[in-house]
Amino acid sequence: MVYPMTAPRRYSLFDKLISNADQALRTLVPGAATAERGTPASGRDYSEMTDEERKHAAGLMRINHTGEVCAQALYQGQALTAKLPEVRDAMEEAANEEIDHLVWCEERIKDLGSHTSRLNPLFYGLSFGIGAVAGKVSDRVSLGFVAATEEQVCKHLTDHMSKLPSQDEKSKAVLLKMLEDESKHASTAIEAGGVRFPLPIKFGMAALSKVMTKTTYRV
Repeated sequence: MVYPMTAPRRYSLFDKLISNADQALRTLVPGAATAERGTPASGRDYSEMTDEERKHAAGLMRINHTGEVCAQALYQGQALTAKLPEVRDAMEEAANEEIDHLVWCEERIKDLGSHTSRLNPLFYGLSFGIGAVAGKVSDRVSLGFVAATEEQVCKHLTDHMSKLPSQDEKSKAVLLKMLEDESKHASTAIEAGGVRFPLPIKFGMAALSKVMTKTTYRV
């Protein structure tokens, strides 16, 4: 017997909002998210650090964790308003890949004896709004925003690897793998049709990024 093919389920706006609320809780509640890949830090030897070095490393990893919180919110906001199904699916797939980074950073911060940023709910809300607006404008702008954001993230990761204590190989291993993934996301977004943002917009994004890094390093 041949069964008729069923059409893919269409989710209402309410369904999407519930899903986004669930994702927000998984992102913001410590220990709620689960990584599909093991942390790159597990293959590195433990090295002794002074209290000041551990505090500094934790501050840098806290910045990167908040960056992943923002990435989750950005992708969820874009997926909510994306017009083409394939773009929406791409946003959701990227968000899933970023969960690994979120968990890795959180685990490393905990290992260093510190905590994630208390400002994460604020940055999540702001990023979700930006992502939703970008997706509403057009899918090309949405993808371009992903590419520009990932470029900023890659710069932070490269900078932080040079600023970490020399013996903190565990944190460096995490950031190195994150850099590899983020570079791929930026390239994929452009190849999928994302528009390349002009320099003035990128400078504005960099300025906003500095506000985030300055506040979350300590808070």
